[in-house]
Amino acid sequence: MARPTSFRLPDELMSRIEAMAASEGQSMSGLVSSLLDEGVKTRRFAGIVYRDGPTGRRAGVAGGPDVWEIIRDLQRASGREEQRIRRVAHETGLAPALIRLAIDFYVAFPDEIDERMVVDQRTADRQRELVDRRQRLLS
Repeated sequence: MARPTSFRLPDELMSRIEAMAASEGQSMSGLVSSLLDEGVKTRRFAGIVYRDGPTGRRAGVAGGPDVWEIIRDLQRASGREEQRIRRVAHETGLAPALIRLAIDFYVAFPDEIDERMVVDQRTADRQRELVDRRQRLLS
């Protein structure tokens, strides 16, 4: 449940937030809430960034893949914890410390990352369906 809150922000900052909200088609409250949420998370997990994409904003490792991609790869890898971390690190070229950072972020915010994995699976399913339809049409 959202609680009413009041902050005093500099005029210049308010102008930038208003312009951003308008350009993104969001409410001021929605934008401020998402900016604060992302800011708190990235401050807590240095090395995690948020970026835009075709399915919305998502958490990723700075200079690397999205957190959900790392977690997906870890879930698919075989072996014990350290073996899986080393395997994914080798496959992605990421340092094991960044794999652990993604794991820690996932443990703190599993719903956010699980939702991203569901979105990816739905997108992949739709793409496969389109390819199948195209092949049936052209067969």
